[in-house]
Amino acid sequence: MQFDELMARRRMVRGYRPDPVPGEVVSRIVGVVRRAPSAGNCRPHRLAVVTDPDDRRRLADLAEGYYLERGLPPWISQAPVQIVLGVREEAYHDRYRQPEKLDARGAEIEWPVPFWWFDSGALLMLLQLAAIDEGLVTGFYSPAAAADLAAIAAIAGFEAGTAVSGVVTIGYPADT
Repeated sequence: MQFDELMARRRMVRGYRPDPVPGEVVSRIVGVVRRAPSAGNCRPHRLAVVTDPDDRRRLADLAEGYYLERGLPPWISQAPVQIVLGVREEAYHDRYRQPEKLDARGAEIEWPVPFWWFDSGALLMLLQLAAIDEGLVTGFYSPAAAADLAAIAAIAGFEAGTAVSGVVTIGYPADT
C-alpha cells in the first residue's frame, strides 16, 4: 500500500467485529517496535499484547465505563487485540548519564520535554500504521482515573518502573 493510501485510511475506530486477528499478523504489527524512535536509542518501549478474553475484559472494565456513561456502545471489550504501551523513563536517564551524552558541565541533560512520552506517541502511530497496512483498524484509550494505570500495568505484566501510556485496540471494523 502506498503511504498516501495508508494515511487516508488512518482513523480511530470505536467498533470491532469479533473475528480473531491471526497471530502472525499481530507479530508483524508489534515488530515495528524495533524501528520506533527513542532518544539516544535507549530502547525504552515495552509492549504487552492482550488477546485472552478474560484479560481483555479486565482492561475494558478499567476504561470502558467512561464511554458507556456517555451513551456510546461498548468497543474496548469488543476489540480482539489490545496492545498495552509501556515506557521506562529510567532507560532515558541511564543512557544520558553515559560519558558521551553528558552536557558541558558533566551532567545529564535537562529534560524540558519528557521524551519518553513523545517517543511513546511516535510508537503509537507506528503501531496504527502497521495495523492499517495489514487491513485492520485501531483505536486508543487510557483510563479516566490515573490510579487505573497501575492496574493496567499489572494486567500487562510490566516490571516496576514501566509506565503505561495507553492501550491500542486492534481488529476488523464493525462497519466500513
